[in-house]
Amino acid sequence: MSNIMKAECWSPSSWRSKVAAQTVQYPDPEHLSSVLAKISILPPLVTPSEIERLRFQLAAVQRNEAFLLHAGDCAESFDACTQQNISAKIGLILSFSLILIWGARLPVIRVGRIAGQYAKPRSSGTERIADKEVFSFRGDNVNGLDPNDRTPDPQRLLSAYFHSTATLNYVRGSLTSGFASLYHPRDWSLSHVRSPSLRSEFEKITEGLSDALDFSRTIGVDSGKDSVPFERGGGRGVLGEVDFYTSHEGLMLDYEQALTREFPLEESLSGKSQESGHYNTSAHFLWIGDRTRQLDGAHVEYFRGIRNPIGIKVGPTLGNEELVQLLEVINPDKEPGRVTLITRYGATKIDNHLSGHIRAVQVSGHPVAWVCDPMHGNTLTSGTGLKTRHFATIIGELTSCIKIHTACGSRLGGVSLEFTGELNDEGFSVTECLGGSMELSEEELGLRYQSFCDPRLNFEQSLDVAFLVSNFFKEARRGVSGENDIYTALGGKK
Repeated sequence: MSNIMKAECWSPSSWRSKVAAQTVQYPDPEHLSSVLAKISILPPLVTPSEIERLRFQLAAVQRNEAFLLHAGDCAESFDACTQQNISAKIGLILSFSLILIWGARLPVIRVGRIAGQYAKPRSSGTERIADKEVFSFRGDNVNGLDPNDRTPDPQRLLSAYFHSTATLNYVRGSLTSGFASLYHPRDWSLSHVRSPSLRSEFEKITEGLSDALDFSRTIGVDSGKDSVPFERGGGRGVLGEVDFYTSHEGLMLDYEQALTREFPLEESLSGKSQESGHYNTSAHFLWIGDRTRQLDGAHVEYFRGIRNPIGIKVGPTLGNEELVQLLEVINPDKEPGRVTLITRYGATKIDNHLSGHIRAVQVSGHPVAWVCDPMHGNTLTSGTGLKTRHFATIIGELTSCIKIHTACGSRLGGVSLEFTGELNDEGFSVTECLGGSMELSEEELGLRYQSFCDPRLNFEQSLDVAFLVSNFFKEARRGVSGENDIYTALGGKK
């Protein structure tokens, strides 16, 4: 079957002819249909132009001309949709990207797990709590965390749309009003860094950056309207505004279909066989999870037809041949910027799988961006019964990933992290992952364990990772090889 015929066979609803993993059974199908009909006429959250811009930038990642930072919560909650939480999350992503830019001297593409990451896959449809069997919690857009609120409710899909809209509106307003201004890097949550060593490292970067900006102003590189503060009528300019994109796992296909819209393609993108394209307007970037990537499944069928850039989670159960087959289905024309492979093996398994996956993709000729997710394969249960991850294991997988790519003639193009800049009223970070520069112990996990999903790196631990990756790229630029001091100081194994 030709690629043109494949495209003709696809529609936003063609996934319904396939078996869908992770389905939700709603007790009232008519209510579900009514809600989906409402969502299908609501305005898009993102635009085709933004989506195409991200595809163009991800193509630069594939050419090793940019670096992808994909980060945010494991799953968002409606209750966390507040000014304070959103600002903290965006501030941390900006701080992290600033550190990367300074070390790597590469543009950083910022994609947040935000404004739509409300669903979560589960290994079982039900769970037992005390002596009662209830539906598993599937995320705020399906049911409630309270065991008495586990019946799937279609109205939550509509609530997810409006919470995503509110979040994205605040993000857009903040980033176009000076929140990301490089003239004020010290305002990017630095006051909350309690680790003296981290504060010192971050201050070195911000001071160097401030000096560079002062120099550019002095010689007139940045003069005129862009040098005036936004609040006083100044332009936003390249130093006061950044691109920021949203993402979520494309798990709930009913919802995704309702927000899939057809738009004319720009002249530079259209060809003789295609004058329009379908865009999922719920987010700029969506990914297929490790549990929903079946070649003959509904999720792969849906994803192959939308123009959004697509992430594919790659774990130890995915064979080399199956990975290439997946790429052939998702991106048959080998279009640049289309596919990002997010590897998540676990620190003890990465050596057995990553190199084979890299070589299989290299032989296939498919353009991909390689991104490391060092979080999902390294979850454990602490002695106190809390779900956690150890920082040393996280950076162990990350550094192994960098080394294996280098050995295979490839290059790591990004990181995918679950982190939060969330703070309490006293300015303290969450306590969900062990270790890091703050040396968080098992006894301290319960101090401020906030996640209802998977454990996240807190502000200090996130910057630990940023300094580690930044230092690696800085030393690579200088021709220095071997383990770096930051890796060892943070608990990395020799």
